[in-house]
Amino acid sequence: MRFKIIAVGTKMPGWVTEGWNDYGKRLPRDFQIDLVELPLGPRGKNQSVERAIAKESEQILAAIPKGDRVIALEVTGKPWSTERLAANLADWSMDGGNFTLMIGGPDGLSRDCLQRADHKWSLSALTLPHPLVRIVLIEQLYRAWSILNNHPYHK
Repeated sequence: MRFKIIAVGTKMPGWVTEGWNDYGKRLPRDFQIDLVELPLGPRGKNQSVERAIAKESEQILAAIPKGDRVIALEVTGKPWSTERLAANLADWSMDGGNFTLMIGGPDGLSRDCLQRADHKWSLSALTLPHPLVRIVLIEQLYRAWSILNNHPYHK
C-alpha cells in the first residue's frame, strides 16, 4: 500500500519540512508516503480566484496515478477519529491498492477534484493553516499505523 499526498504549495516554512520529515522517518518502509508539491495557481490583482483553482485542479488531477483510490481533504468532508482512520487503514491494507490524498490550495479544491474523490475527509471543523494540514495529516497516519501495530506512540 502506497500513499501519495498531492499538496498545492511549494514554499513551506522550515518547521513544516522538519515535521514532515520527522514523522516520515518514523514510518516503516512498507508504509510508503510520497509528497508531491504543486505550485499555486496565479493569484493577484488581474487574476481571478476561480482561474487559480482551475489551474491547481488540472495539476492535481494530472498527478493522480491511474487506479488509485482518492481522498480529498475537505472541510465539508466526513470527520474521522484516529481510531476510524486506523480501521480504514486496516481495511485498505486488506484490499491492497494505492491511495492519493489531495490537499488544495488556500481557496480549497475544485468541484472536479471533489467529484474525483472516493472519500472526503475533514481533519477539523476549524480552518487550519495550509502548511499545518500536512503535519496533522502525516502525524495522524503515523498514529493510526501505531494503533494497528500496538506501538506505544498512541498511548
